[in-house]
Amino acid sequence: MSNTDLPIDTERLVLRRFERDDIDELGGFYGLPEARRYLDLKARDKADVKKALETMRLQTRLTRPGDTLTLAVERKSDERLIGHVSLIWTDATASQAELRFFFDPDVRRQNYGAESLRRFLDLGFDEFGFHRVFARCGGKSQGSAKLLKDLGMRLEAHYREHALFEGEWDEELHFAILDREWKRGSKVKELHRNMVA
Repeated sequence: MSNTDLPIDTERLVLRRFERDDIDELGGFYGLPEARRYLDLKARDKADVKKALETMRLQTRLTRPGDTLTLAVERKSDERLIGHVSLIWTDATASQAELRFFFDPDVRRQNYGAESLRRFLDLGFDEFGFHRVFARCGGKSQGSAKLLKDLGMRLEAHYREHALFEGEWDEELHFAILDREWKRGSKVKELHRNMVA
């Protein structure tokens, strides 16, 4: 498995390693109820945010199954931390990875998620050579589900009432895409761009 050079630029974003001085911005959206519900790294107070940040600062390479690459998503226009994206190498034999993401609700519906996740799917398939990438989101998270569908991922499972969170049943949606589907979709989009230009 190869590793990519960091940071990664997109049109409006910089995907970079987390830094210690990201703690205040990270704490701003990690304290939200939806973050506490869906993020693995819980952050009930500043000590938890610091611990989560230190964990993500170490997640910079994919060299073996179980490794995670987590990058901060920074908006170029104001250098503001607006979220993060991760690839987790889940299975070597089947060459699979999980895509995870979280964005500050203040910047949603501005296509930052699509821009950064597209680049991460390119990384997963083109640079790391994964065969299949999957993603999960909450059953009530219509924005996340729409984002994953718009990226070409297909809904493969809907787990109803599979876990309790603070006394409420949780639902989870599972999406996935194969390398050939991603590459075919990218070629169609490129062809369309060239025809319009």
